[in-house]
Amino acid sequence: MHVFIVIVGLLASILLIGVILLQSPKSGSGLTGGIASLGTVQTLGVRRTGDFLSKMTAILAGIVMFICFIAEFTLPGRGVKSAPESILQRNIPSMPVAPAPGNTVPSVPVVPVK
Repeated sequence: MHVFIVIVGLLASILLIGVILLQSPKSGSGLTGGIASLGTVQTLGVRRTGDFLSKMTAILAGIVMFICFIAEFTLPGRGVKSAPESILQRNIPSMPVAPAPGNTVPSVPVVPVK
């Protein structure tokens, strides 16, 4: 399921990139400028093509965000588990814990030797 969602997200991202590259409203060299030079302004209209590309950009951006949000919850192995033990913790031999300095109390009373 996760792989399918990731593939759909990648396809939506590629489509979003394509739609963004098609539009260039400031310089007129995008798809809207190309359509105007072909003489098809009467059929589609430059304005409608720009509106369509703007709407598609917003829709595809929303789809990509939604798919990214859903993909997080479909990751494999997302069950409730205890904290995994790291590789470093597995390779360390169990060693006795040394007492903190300053808190050492001798177990046998020390008697000065004469």
